[in-house]
Amino acid sequence: MTLDQNMIDGYFNKHDPAPIYKRQLSHQFEQYILETVATAKRYDVVFYKFKCTTESDKQYAEPLIYAVHRHFSDKKAERMRDFARFKQRNWILLAVGIVVAVICQGFLPILLSKEHNLPSGISNSLDIFAWVLLWHPMDELIFHWNPHLKDILLLEKLGSAESIIIEHEKKTAANNDPLRVVA
Repeated sequence: MTLDQNMIDGYFNKHDPAPIYKRQLSHQFEQYILETVATAKRYDVVFYKFKCTTESDKQYAEPLIYAVHRHFSDKKAERMRDFARFKQRNWILLAVGIVVAVICQGFLPILLSKEHNLPSGISNSLDIFAWVLLWHPMDELIFHWNPHLKDILLLEKLGSAESIIIEHEKKTAANNDPLRVVA
């Protein structure tokens, strides 16, 4: 990423009047960073690469990296709260489902008379109802927790990534990548 007076304003929300280190990142800049590291593997190292063309451009590096770290640390905390709600909601749904299944499978057959033809049909319907009721929370808890953890780990890396400042570098095709992912 290039650090100079003209470029630095594009990295932040233009409507935020706060000092540079407390400003919100622009949505486009956040999406650019997330798209750049989207292919990062679990053990890859992520760091920010800043290009300074003049000596005065270095003054923007520390406030920018502080704002980026704060932004992604806040996003990580928000994502962790979402993951906690995800787990809590699905465990509660699973517990409610088990209670309903026990009521449907244990107590309703006792209440229904065996002399009628309806109990076998009702019993089969209750079996299907219990299975459908338990399916979603079990599916969520078994198979859908990993994307949450992957996002949290990526946000952790972005919130604590180190920065490299490159001074007076000439622009080449190999040096265009502002974020590096190192395996």
